[in-house]
Amino acid sequence: MTRIVLAGCCGNMGRNVVSAAAERKDFEIVAGIDRVTDNALGFPVFENYDAITSKADVVVDFSNPALLSETLAYVTRTGTPLVLATTGLSDEQIADVKRTAETVPVFYTANLSIGVNLLRELAKTAAKILGSGFDVEIVEAHHNRKLDAPSGAAIMLADAVKEARPGAYNVYDRHARREKRGADEIGISSIRGGTIVGEHDVIFAGKDEVIRLTHTAQSRAVFAEGALNAAAFLVGKAPGLYDMGDIIRS
Repeated sequence: MTRIVLAGCCGNMGRNVVSAAAERKDFEIVAGIDRVTDNALGFPVFENYDAITSKADVVVDFSNPALLSETLAYVTRTGTPLVLATTGLSDEQIADVKRTAETVPVFYTANLSIGVNLLRELAKTAAKILGSGFDVEIVEAHHNRKLDAPSGAAIMLADAVKEARPGAYNVYDRHARREKRGADEIGISSIRGGTIVGEHDVIFAGKDEVIRLTHTAQSRAVFAEGALNAAAFLVGKAPGLYDMGDIIRS
């Protein structure tokens, strides 16, 4: 039985993790962290980590960047592995995550869907095979409540293309530019509307042909299951920074 402290438990993704864990016999959520407390979730919910008395095997964080420093302090102090599913982190915060991973195991990925991570590998392979003769554009779409843009997964996909095409660079906004597209540009566009769970397209546009790699998440359940699988994977691991690629290769 893997015991979980769930940060952001009262949010949309947190509640999806609660539902996913309830359907499995190998997980127990022993405590939650949230600014809004809900005593109907079946476990105690606290506003900060100092109030937690239950022993946990892993922390799963689906909160927001504002809570990150508290989360990192807690896992460092207790030696508890961390599955970090919060997006929109600054470069400074990512550096803090990497420092924390020197002493505790940290699972950090921009997207917990195995499909999106497979898309990443396919995009890297396509970029390597197609070369500079194909322009690359990435389009991502999410619900109207998502705060960060572009999505962390879109950046992850662009980074995968850049691994295969050194010298490529991201371009986020063309409306104020009146110039020809550069051969090494990776255009990244964001759409926000309605209840779109998550869509990512990687477009390779060449002469007289276009290749599209697409992933569509139809519910948040895929991310909740990914978080639980990451939690099970992380327990017992040595300190270090892990991601979905480690699960795919295991």
